[in-house]
Amino acid sequence: MPAEAGQPTPLILVVGVSGSGKTTVAGLLADRLGWPHRDADEFHSPADRAKMAAGHPLTDADRAPWLAAIGAWMDQEAAAHRPAVVTCSALKRSYRDRLLHGRPGVRLLYLHGTRGLIRARLEARHGHFFPAALLDSQFADLQEPQPDEHPVVVEIDQPPRAVVAAALSLLGLADPAAPSAPSAPSEEAPVSEQTPRSAGPTGEQWELRRGGQRAVVVELGGALRHYEADGVPLLDGFAADEPVTSGRGQLLVPWPNRVGGGRYRFDGADLQLPLSEPERHNAIHGLLRWVPWRLLARSDEGVRVGTTLHPQPGYPFLLEVSAEYRLTDDGLEVLVSAVNAGTARAPYGVGQHPYLTVGTDLVDTALLTVPAGHRLTTDDEGLPTGEEPVEGTQYDFRTARPIGGMALDTAFTGLERDGAGRAVVRLAHPSGQRGTDLWLGEGTGYVQVYTGDTLGQPERRRRGVAVEAMSCPADAFRTGTGLTVLEPGAGHVLRWGLRPWVTVGGAAIR
Repeated sequence: MPAEAGQPTPLILVVGVSGSGKTTVAGLLADRLGWPHRDADEFHSPADRAKMAAGHPLTDADRAPWLAAIGAWMDQEAAAHRPAVVTCSALKRSYRDRLLHGRPGVRLLYLHGTRGLIRARLEARHGHFFPAALLDSQFADLQEPQPDEHPVVVEIDQPPRAVVAAALSLLGLADPAAPSAPSAPSEEAPVSEQTPRSAGPTGEQWELRRGGQRAVVVELGGALRHYEADGVPLLDGFAADEPVTSGRGQLLVPWPNRVGGGRYRFDGADLQLPLSEPERHNAIHGLLRWVPWRLLARSDEGVRVGTTLHPQPGYPFLLEVSAEYRLTDDGLEVLVSAVNAGTARAPYGVGQHPYLTVGTDLVDTALLTVPAGHRLTTDDEGLPTGEEPVEGTQYDFRTARPIGGMALDTAFTGLERDGAGRAVVRLAHPSGQRGTDLWLGEGTGYVQVYTGDTLGQPERRRRGVAVEAMSCPADAFRTGTGLTVLEPGAGHVLRWGLRPWVTVGGAAIR
């Protein structure tokens, strides 16, 4: 694929210590992209190879002609306008500077793994000139890429194809129309060492930045804690030293909303989920809100996190789940993927629970638009009893109007979509001059709108509007409405996002 005219030729430099999988990952990347690639080992002189095979680490003087040869090949590809992939350990900052300086099209992909994991890989590798005994010298030289190098960092304790999928997405090279569900883990997929955890109530905090946008994702439940544009908060979220309350920003897997009595029947088996909403005798919002999610990949502008949902009472199925958050010029994009890694069919639903704000003390004066033709009626337990048109009712928000004193905890469907297949829920400031669009893309059949009137913290009631992208409505495990059934190896994708906007000269700009 030739580079676009006037643009720097894109090159991917894959770096990391020996044993991190650079050759495998670079080969898979090149295959996916249709680009040529070279491995750094090809540029070593016979003398360098012999020196390393004898157990002697290379010096900076040894590496200088090697780095020069790699750089010359990169320049050759760029001059021919051929995008390409090349690997190089590039352990020291000075080495990377030599390869990156003067080459604006180069993106840095760093494969990160623990010393124990990489040692195990090297000890299992036979016939390679780099012995495991030299690993300590590699880590002694390693200066990990810093933020000003703008690396995409991918954790290697996952199958190579998952590493490649994460890298392509965060490099902005993934086809947005292609399915993005993760691959089922292979039996050879290594297990990561336990990493230190943050002492805060929601664990590690992963910050994303792009232009005036800033978002924060947390380890606990992979939740979205914060999102702002030009210093203006767009979510009624929570602070780093606060626990999550009221579902704020949480991922709802493997079902959103409620399952009545926690009881359902699937493929001939009667199953009972824990009653996580005891006051209503329901199971609510899935099973992954209160477990730590691990970091899979990160860049300045994006992060991918994931976890395994193991078989357990009430849900005897095995799922691999990931969530990717990425800032773009258009706002924040979220992709939630799941794959059935077990041997039996699995019922599945998914949602996410952010609270939007336009800065008003209460949501009463905010202008709400919901492009939906129907709403679900519910009983006293919050379970659907039917569906009715919104036309002629107080639930018709197809045209923007103030929320007023109306208490909403309502699921909508019959979504009107634009040419890109997105339905857009809008919360606007009373002035109509600014606001946030929450768009619902692939995998979203329903949206729940909640004004927070029943929150356990009275001071947080009606301070924000929860707008929840959902693949199915409440009680789908029992009714089958909108339910996804994942065959073994099959996956599901949910896409949604946030777009801040302001009005200038009568036109909304983002």
